[in-house]
Amino acid sequence: MPCILPVSDLRNYNEVLQNVTEDSPVFLTKNGRGCYVVIDIKEYERMVAELKLQKALAEGERSAEQRRWLSAADVRKKYEV
Repeated sequence: MPCILPVSDLRNYNEVLQNVTEDSPVFLTKNGRGCYVVIDIKEYERMVAELKLQKALAEGERSAEQRRWLSAADVRKKYEV
């Protein structure tokens, strides 16, 4: 069950933060409407990594459609860190 609290509860932010876990964000409302989400840093990092991967995959698909498929060696060269 999601944890939904009014943003005014941040006055006691330690109590709010105790409700945040990797699998359970805390949703904060302002005037009865959703306004903010507090999430665990590991969950945030996972979301950012997932978005980067989706962007890279979409770029690869566009490249394949425009210039034919790239070889595995070319892909490795482009995305090596």
